[in-house]
Amino acid sequence: MRIRFGCELRYQLPAPTPMIVMLNIHYSRVASLERPDHLATEPGVPTESHRDVFGNWCFRLVAPAGEFVLGTDGVIRLDPEPDPSSPMVIQETVESLPAETLQFLLPSRYCETDRLSDEAWRLFGATPLGWSRVAAVCDFVHGHLTFGYEHSRATRTAFEAYDERVGVCRDFAHLAIAFCRCLNIPARYCTGYISDCDLPPPRAPMDFAAWMEVYLGGRWHVFDPRNNVPRIGRLLVGRGRDAADVPLTHTFGENTLTGFRVWTDELGESE
Repeated sequence: MRIRFGCELRYQLPAPTPMIVMLNIHYSRVASLERPDHLATEPGVPTESHRDVFGNWCFRLVAPAGEFVLGTDGVIRLDPEPDPSSPMVIQETVESLPAETLQFLLPSRYCETDRLSDEAWRLFGATPLGWSRVAAVCDFVHGHLTFGYEHSRATRTAFEAYDERVGVCRDFAHLAIAFCRCLNIPARYCTGYISDCDLPPPRAPMDFAAWMEVYLGGRWHVFDPRNNVPRIGRLLVGRGRDAADVPLTHTFGENTLTGFRVWTDELGESE
């Protein structure tokens, strides 16, 4: 399965503006690329790359005043298989968890475990440990929140999503992550592309997506409380504690986003 993927963001800037950009495919998927998704800008500007504290690829640049466009466009080859399921994996005790997973048990900017702990144990304390408990969390979040772009709010936290019962994919992920952490299951936030190649038409306009990974049975597993079904063509861009760690662009100055496009198109072998 071959997928062309990428994005284009257009800004209007009143003055030269520093940016940190996280738009490239995660380093763990680079081996599958047929055409690298190099960052391109118009007008062209110097860029400097680095890895952040979570290992994500980032670029620093200074965008000039006026219209500024940046984006990526790559081709990747994937196995046409849905997200794997491992219903028999166990949940490890906190004292046996690897040290590097412990930060994903703690509260973070958008995931207030202190405010949701009592509800988490009330709702899920009687569910079986491990995969079944995480699945129960995702089932609940998927049914509790109503999805809609009109509900988007950059400051909404997991507790507020639980209370308001609306949100976009990042709110679904934040609430599920917070519940899992309350239940002593390490959970981290993921952002990237989810192809709609396996879905029947009509298809909604493509956008970036958010999901989570939880640590069970000695490794990380994908869960997607927004869609709540295994999907084909999931392309990771970044991981962190929550959305505050993995903004696609972090802009240090006044700016107006005037255009935004995302694509994931299945290609034939000859394309």
